[in-house]
Amino acid sequence: MTRRTDALLDRFLAGLAELDPAAVWAHGSLAGGDYREGRSDLDLVAVLPGPVTPGTVWALARLHARLRGEPLAPLLHCTYLTPDRAAGPERRHLTWAHGELFRRPVTPVTRRELHDFGRVLHGRSPRAVLPPVPDRELAAFVVRDQREFWRPHVDRAGLWRQDVWVDLGLLTFARATATLRDGRLISKREALDLLPGLGAPTELVEDITRRRYDDRRAAPEADWTERRAGLARGYLGPAIDGLVAVYGQAGEPVVASGDARRVYGLE
Repeated sequence: MTRRTDALLDRFLAGLAELDPAAVWAHGSLAGGDYREGRSDLDLVAVLPGPVTPGTVWALARLHARLRGEPLAPLLHCTYLTPDRAAGPERRHLTWAHGELFRRPVTPVTRRELHDFGRVLHGRSPRAVLPPVPDRELAAFVVRDQREFWRPHVDRAGLWRQDVWVDLGLLTFARATATLRDGRLISKREALDLLPGLGAPTELVEDITRRRYDDRRAAPEADWTERRAGLARGYLGPAIDGLVAVYGQAGEPVVASGDARRVYGLE
C-alpha cells in the first residue's frame, strides 16, 4: 500500500473505534497482493458488537460522510457483520459502497478469501469469527453465479460497451474457472495471465491489462468500444456455457441476481 491508502484506512479505523468493532479485515486485492492505488477497491469487512440499531446506521453514515473528501474514499467499501449473524452466506448485511448504505451478502468467495488470505486490520482473525466455506459450497456458488448472473447479462448488448462489464466479466470467468478446476482463488493479475489459455481474444486481454496496469494508456480506436463489446459477448457466452456444462448444476442458491450486481459494483 501507499501513503494515501494508509492514511484513509487510519482515518476509517479511528472513526469506527467509537462503535468498538471486534474485528476489521481487508479482502480482495487489498489483501491478496494485487492492489493498485486509485484503481482497486478497498474491500473491508468489520465485525460490530451488535445489534445494528438505527443509531448504529446513523453513526456509520456520519463516518463515511466525514471521509468523503479523501481522494480514495469512493473506493472504500465496508460490510458490517455482527457475531450472531456472521454465519450464513445468504444473509444480507449493512454495507457502505458506491456512496450509499444498503444490505448485501458476504459471498462464499469473500468468506473463503478471508479465511485464506484476509488481512487483519484490527482485532480478531476471520477464522475466529466466520465458519469455514466447504469446497462444495464454494463451487456451487461459482457455478450459479456464472449461470444465473453472468450468462443472462451477456445477452444485454448495451452493458458491454462499459469498461467495468468487460473487465469483470472476463476476470470473473477466469477466476471461476481456476476455482472449479483447481480448487483455488486467484487474483485479477493471475486471471489476466490465465485468460489467453482459456481462449480469450488477445485484444481483450491487452485492453484490460492496459487499463488496469499501464499508466500510459493510449486512446482507443474510434470503433473499439463497439467492437470490444462484440468480442466480449462472443467469447463469454460459449465460454460460460461450456463451464456450466462441465461443472454441473450442484448447490443451492446463496445470492440473488440483484445482490450480485451490488457485489460486483455494477449498480
